[in-house]
Amino acid sequence: MPEANTVALDFLKTRRSRPAKTLVAPGPSKAELEALLTLAARTPDHGKLEPWRFIVIRGAAMAALSEKAGRLAQTLGYDAQASAKARAQFDQGICAVAVIESPVLSEKIPAIEQTYSAGAVCLALLNAALAAGWGANWLSGPLSHERLFAEGALGLAPHERIAGLIHIATETTAPPDRPRPDVSAKTSWL
Repeated sequence: MPEANTVALDFLKTRRSRPAKTLVAPGPSKAELEALLTLAARTPDHGKLEPWRFIVIRGAAMAALSEKAGRLAQTLGYDAQASAKARAQFDQGICAVAVIESPVLSEKIPAIEQTYSAGAVCLALLNAALAAGWGANWLSGPLSHERLFAEGALGLAPHERIAGLIHIATETTAPPDRPRPDVSAKTSWL
């Protein structure tokens, strides 16, 4: 029988994202963020391709993204409510890390596996932040899938995509747990 890491298992049993709108200053320092990014980078990356990168968004950059999001939402014809929602995560944000899927051409590793790796980095960063005591949330939103936002606001290359925006700051209140999936209903045994 393997030796269990009970502390890690207890964390995973109770982990819960914190709503981004409940996060307040301060956010993590540069050194604290670098430690979290180092943990997230331990994600399986299928052939050591590292098909992802990080963009840290803090301070004035958050306000600038809010403005760009608002202008782009209007350009795209969003109504007032959708425009406000597109801006909200940047209006309210303290610190966020954009995890960027940056696929690498490979004959051995399919593109979809690189996409999975970028998603795994998002979850690893979210869990690292939560385990370090921060409040954290993984968001995206409709603008994350718009090329004009990805390239114009974040400077992504044409082959790159936003996998997620991981907001990290001080939590004000721990939310109650929510109903979880019935694993037996989601599992088949062969």
